[in-house]
Amino acid sequence: MRQTLHALVIASAFGALSAAAQPAAELTLTRLECGNGFNDQRRFSDTFAYTEPRVPFTFSCYLIRHGDEYMLWDTGYLPGSNPNAPTVTLLDQLTQLKVKPEQVKFVGISHFHADHTGQLNTVPNATLLIGEREWAALTAPKPMAGANVAGFTHWISGGGKLETQAADKDVFGDGTVVVLRTPGHTPGHQALLVRLKEKGPVLLIGDAAHFHENYQNNGVPGFNYDRAETLASLDRLKQIEKNLKATVIIQHDPRDIGKLPAFPAAAR
Repeated sequence: MRQTLHALVIASAFGALSAAAQPAAELTLTRLECGNGFNDQRRFSDTFAYTEPRVPFTFSCYLIRHGDEYMLWDTGYLPGSNPNAPTVTLLDQLTQLKVKPEQVKFVGISHFHADHTGQLNTVPNATLLIGEREWAALTAPKPMAGANVAGFTHWISGGGKLETQAADKDVFGDGTVVVLRTPGHTPGHQALLVRLKEKGPVLLIGDAAHFHENYQNNGVPGFNYDRAETLASLDRLKQIEKNLKATVIIQHDPRDIGKLPAFPAAAR
């Protein structure tokens, strides 16, 4: 019995050492083009903070490579769906990067609006990562206004794999890619932390804020789901930015496009 226990202890210790000796997976982050246009900035403050009726507005999606595994973050508008929609599809961009849709293991979304979920069907085999409250609002008998129900048909019907998050999620289990719970814009809104080796931590904040002005001054759009939750999420993101010295990327603000290399290059 003692010999057996001794052998188990040695085996366990050896396993732990072997795991620790494994090299860290190479991590990269690539910005994908998912639309461009203009928006009325006055819509994005419930305290009448902005006066500009027409400002540049962009739609960004991202590909994360973790070793041999891939994750998409947001999927933009469906091409042809409106004047702001992209002219090049996600599939075309993945092809340029020599990534096949079936190689994408996860597709994470910040929230259920069409400008973030229009091309979900590009990766039908990917596991959908969505906030628990977001999924509930999307699949309710009367879905929440603004939810792009059609974009989720594959997953709603049970044809795709699904993981709903009630809290943060460590996507690959090593702390390098973490989905962050940041409700407010919508009930189950999420952001993404990507901890790159060379560039350092990057925060993709979805629609927690739409412009630099929103982020810096705690601006809240009148159409957000919950004002208090929006402010709490902005505070959380700012604390993460400070503590990790992270690069914050506001996905709709074209001033942040240059924070990552131009496609097809990737940040490392």
